[in-house]
Amino acid sequence: MIFQPEFEDSALPLAEYPRPQCKRASYFPLNGTWEYAIRNTPTTQSYDGEILVPYSPETELSGVNRQLKKDEYLFYRKNFSLPEGFIQGRVFLHIGACDQVCKVFLNGALAGGHEGGYYPFSIELTEGLQTGENELLIVVRDDADSELYGRGKQKYKRGGIWYTATSGIWQSAWLESTPVNYLKNFRFYPDVNAKTLRIRYRTQGEGKLTARVADGDNTLAVGSSESGELLLDVSECKEWTTETPELYKVFFSFGEDEVESYFGLREFSVREKGGYKYFALNGKPVFHNGLLDQGYFLGGAYTPSSNRAIYEEIKAVRSLGFNMLRKHAKVESALWYYYCDILGVLVWQDMVNGGGQYPFWRIALCPFFNLRLNDKNYKLMKRNEASRKQYYAEAYALIDALFNCVSLCLWTPFNEAWGQFDALEVCEKLKKEDPTRLFDHASGWQDKGGGDVCSRHIYFRKARPKNDKKRVLALTEFGGYSRAVEGHTFSDKKFGYKTFKSAAALENAYEKLYREEVFPLVETQGLCATVYTQLTDIEDEINGLFTFDRVPKIDGEKIRALNRELYGVFEKTVSKTEVE
Repeated sequence: MIFQPEFEDSALPLAEYPRPQCKRASYFPLNGTWEYAIRNTPTTQSYDGEILVPYSPETELSGVNRQLKKDEYLFYRKNFSLPEGFIQGRVFLHIGACDQVCKVFLNGALAGGHEGGYYPFSIELTEGLQTGENELLIVVRDDADSELYGRGKQKYKRGGIWYTATSGIWQSAWLESTPVNYLKNFRFYPDVNAKTLRIRYRTQGEGKLTARVADGDNTLAVGSSESGELLLDVSECKEWTTETPELYKVFFSFGEDEVESYFGLREFSVREKGGYKYFALNGKPVFHNGLLDQGYFLGGAYTPSSNRAIYEEIKAVRSLGFNMLRKHAKVESALWYYYCDILGVLVWQDMVNGGGQYPFWRIALCPFFNLRLNDKNYKLMKRNEASRKQYYAEAYALIDALFNCVSLCLWTPFNEAWGQFDALEVCEKLKKEDPTRLFDHASGWQDKGGGDVCSRHIYFRKARPKNDKKRVLALTEFGGYSRAVEGHTFSDKKFGYKTFKSAAALENAYEKLYREEVFPLVETQGLCATVYTQLTDIEDEINGLFTFDRVPKIDGEKIRALNRELYGVFEKTVSKTEVE
């Protein structure tokens, strides 16, 4: 079954149901206008005005346009009254992401809190609710220089590859009601060879869970369990691929609790042909041809103007012939991954980096002199014990949040030594948490020989990596060709790796890069993945295939033709190794 997105015609920003993998009928959106205040103290008696949630106060779309400083508190306040019949037993507050640390108060009493700015969390509000109007207060702290928490590419002083720091709520907020006993969470483990779907789950309360797999009105599989695990025969389901992204609804019943989800029958693995390792999808070699995607949006920073806009962007990527996006140093909303699932776009997901400040000599000079550092030297790598523990907490939380994403095929624990520590051990621990996906343990440099990918970032020189035949060879960043398009730049500052003044010069260089460097690497070194830098311009950085306001820089048909040729070169090379 090929899914289609549904968009809401609403005055509320990002009004669509925000969690398609775990959908209930109860939905009370909290996106929209809240009161806000920024203070130097942990309490406030007054407010500065209104903020549009879920846009960070640093953005134009929020209506605030003010940088939250590390010693300040950000207050959100909203009064709400629940509609009659909404409460079924329990009420939860869900927030897709709030950067960086927050406390939640309901009617003046502390209801809970959260640490970590990039993954979703829930807080039960049931006991504190009162009849009629309720007051919800959220107090946020954020330090974009923090050594403790993941911060991605945020900087108080932006420039080059570092971008404006954002804070507060930046993904959808909503209320949901469940029965007293309810389905808490679940993980899907599809098996392509056995044509089965294993479901592991947890419930609040005891009882029987029933799961039904459906294609429209047609039931394909059904089963029940009280043990925390059930196995379904899904032999009637078609495989999910990038060309035919088949998905199927899954309906759960647990007592009075009803939940809707979906899954895809697919397997990610590494196979060997002709002495080289290749990525495989459902056992068949596949070339991962993608773009670096950092998820910054004009006017909204981390948050898009609409969900339709991100769907159209992913659709445009697919129409250009790319089949993969590397989500770089950021996490997106659940809907972003859903759109990749339904459009057949593979996702490489970075863990969000943190740790101490990154010295220039370590992240920029060491790679050019091929200096290998000991990432167990925590002082050298700027990682104290507390930040290492927090890294694991955030990494496990991210795996849990995105585990059922069909298109997510690879995790990147570390990138370019940013906050890197114990890369081999980290990779092994995370692999145990998610054995269904592949790992690029140290993308770019400071490679420790682990994971599934021999990962190379190559700028400023010709790409000539050698295949070690132990892992999949991948250009996980390259290109970075830049051009400023008049009237479509963020500022007067311009940053890029190699700059071109005209569209024709950029197009010619882009084509030459693929024909003279990428294609030969596929033929002679078994190259199996490319991540071109990058999808869009971001603030002062102008090396996108699209400008910051999404105007294309290179003729789309030229890109499509190159991508078709790239897949052809790969298929020919793999076929040749099969014959040999």
